Amino acid sequence: MKKLCAISFAATLLIAGAVQAQTYPSKPVRIILGFPAATTVDLLVRPVAQKLSESMGQQFIVDNRAGATGLIANEAVARAAPDGYTLLGAPGSSLTSSVQLLEKPPFNVLRDFTPITQLGAFGYIFIAHPGVPAKNVKELIALARAKPGFLTYGSSGIGSGFHLAGELFTTMARVKMLHVPYKGGAAALNDMMAGRIDVMFYSLAVAQPHIQAGKLRALAVSGMTRDALLPDAPTMDEAGLKGYEMTGWHGLLAPAGTPPAVVEKLNAEIRRILQTSDMKKLWVRYGMATPSTTPAQFGEVIKSDYDKYANLIKSAGIRLN
Repeated sequence: MKKLCAISFAATLLIAGAVQAQTYPSKPVRIILGFPAATTVDLLVRPVAQKLSESMGQQFIVDNRAGATGLIANEAVARAAPDGYTLLGAPGSSLTSSVQLLEKPPFNVLRDFTPITQLGAFGYIFIAHPGVPAKNVKELIALARAKPGFLTYGSSGIGSGFHLAGELFTTMARVKMLHVPYKGGAAALNDMMAGRIDVMFYSLAVAQPHIQAGKLRALAVSGMTRDALLPDAPTMDEAGLKGYEMTGWHGLLAPAGTPPAVVEKLNAEIRRILQTSDMKKLWVRYGMATPSTTPAQFGEVIKSDYDKYANLIKSAGIRLN
């Protein structure tokens, strides 16, 4: 009898979820971002939100709640009602790396969120100031080994994707460089062009104009394939640091417990939107690939990155100051 009751209850939930998905959305949907307007995640989420508003018949409103490298927004969504009307747009680093530096994290990304889909995937570009006496990765490694601690590398903050890309580089290359964290990538990039720091990992789309103008030197891209935005730049693996790979992503998530039928409906529509020609062209301009991930596949990406960064943070002894 208990088994029959459990089966009946599960069937009722499935039917209720399917009915909810048919009527979803019946009111405006809020997509919360933990970063200001005109940041990369904002530039990706806004056109998707506009397309969703057009195709699903309800407003998808972007709500910027900047602060604490995205943690404020992440916590707000983790605690929101799991009904599909509060979603999170976030870069992977704010979910899988920076949160691991906190003694008492305000949320558990593997427990408190339901993955919907990736919005964009990208690699970093490893750049140097033109005054650095190294023309490629091998020469840079040789210089760093000859002068331990002499070279500096910047980042957008402790635990950021740019920081961890640098830590992975120093670990795999067996070199010592001085990490200089900034409050945001723009400040780090400005100091690099002024010659105050030597190297850093950064967004290729943002760095490209400065590379073409000769203000920065491209050393290598961080993925395992070359980037169409800068096809002459080798991968780190090609440049001599075999096996190096560090990529980032932006994604859309919902609170844990959001009905699977609602999640699947959002996933299918966003994947359709991302494959349209105008969105593909826009993503290329931003230096982004347009992935097509199911919720389960996106969940695997999150778990893989979380474990990878946990190991890197521990082995490198990274801590918040």
